[in-house]
Amino acid sequence: MPLFEPPAATPRAPAPGAWRIVLSGGAGVGMLLLQAAMSPAESGRPLALAALAGVFTAGLALLSRRPRRSGPAEAASPADDAARMLDFQAALEALPDPVLVVTATERDDVVGHRVAFANAPAREFLRIQRDGAILVTAVRNPEVLEAVDQALFEGVERTAAYETGGVQDRFWRAWTRPLPPGPRGLRRGLLYMRDETDARRMEQMRADFLANASHELRTPLASLTGFIETLRGHARDDAGARDKFLGIMQAQAERMSRLIADLLSLSRIELNEHIPPGGSSDLSAVAMDVADALAPLAREKGVRLDLVTPPLGVALVSGDRDQLVQVAQNLIDNALKYTPADSSVEIEVTADLTVDQALAARRAGTAKLSLLTPDRAEAARYALLRVRDHGPGISRQHLPRLTERFYRVEGQKSGDRMGTGLGLAIVKHIVNRHRGGLMVESTPGDGAAFSVYFPLGDDEAAVRADPARAA
Repeated sequence: MPLFEPPAATPRAPAPGAWRIVLSGGAGVGMLLLQAAMSPAESGRPLALAALAGVFTAGLALLSRRPRRSGPAEAASPADDAARMLDFQAALEALPDPVLVVTATERDDVVGHRVAFANAPAREFLRIQRDGAILVTAVRNPEVLEAVDQALFEGVERTAAYETGGVQDRFWRAWTRPLPPGPRGLRRGLLYMRDETDARRMEQMRADFLANASHELRTPLASLTGFIETLRGHARDDAGARDKFLGIMQAQAERMSRLIADLLSLSRIELNEHIPPGGSSDLSAVAMDVADALAPLAREKGVRLDLVTPPLGVALVSGDRDQLVQVAQNLIDNALKYTPADSSVEIEVTADLTVDQALAARRAGTAKLSLLTPDRAEAARYALLRVRDHGPGISRQHLPRLTERFYRVEGQKSGDRMGTGLGLAIVKHIVNRHRGGLMVESTPGDGAAFSVYFPLGDDEAAVRADPARAA
């Protein structure tokens, strides 16, 4: 969309180097914004915003100069001015964050608040057409709209923070600043927006890690301290007690190691949860590899792993293979913990399902709950991984809390290997990053089944559209 209307008359050429100053200012703004993005502090952003507003002000001043009589050497054609405006606009288009110029004449005229200019990131984020848009149709947050009004009609700089909805939460901060007014009482203001999701997630990750680590590590540390004091005291010369206590201490140390590893893994997943993964992976191959890796543990417990998958190349999903392996490993390992000897863990992969088909119950009379449902898209198809155990099952009232950190169902025994309580939380966040879904079915006394489903990858979609490509 054009930033400025071209002048009606042939204008006087800007002073030598003026446009070079404006365009250099645009490049400088880009560097300032990049520096502000890399800095966790807020101090650099007002400076970047002030520089950006200065570039706009300079551009407005140059383009609004009245023509005057001049000699041939000073004359400039409308084509030259149009080219300079395009260069100025290109510099703004190259900025990494959404930038808008908003115009209005009356504060109460909502329809009259128009987007005079939006750079490429703003058009993509706010879905603005190049021919302009009514501001309220693009920006619906009341605090941001109020900040824009204060910049337009009160000449006040404002900052507003807000959160967008959806399965993947995004955190944004908006800055507004007044610009010089236009002709016939036209008010102009600058709206600059920044995605602060990564910074917010990093802060939340640090807070959660400290809170969870301090809480969950307290018990094994207290146990280790108690046994060390005992071994240094009356059990110093008791070989039997020493071996027993050392075995318990080793188990507690290993539990702390697993807990720290899971906390760090969960923190990393949450940090990038809003960024969809690239590439594609075969869900059948993932299930086969994890089943092979856990087969020795299953044999040790006397449990069978019954695996049913479609042929390789059919269940191709959009996803990070390492994280998909982590999902399958957590689900199958969890099923092994609760499945008694001489029983089985059933692992099934199904491809080319709709969301409704993926959510359909596999057993009649069971309690079913969707723990995570993706944002639905037209004609979206999914591949599903279902893992069922034959353990004690889970009562209906416990199902909604299964993906909470450290939540454990009271009275359930998980065998000799104590978990960290983070497995299903990790599964949920990985599935959410992959824009997939998670469901649980369970009946007390008849086991539980967990299903995860992921969008089919582009390769699989192409094969379904052209079956000849599968040959």
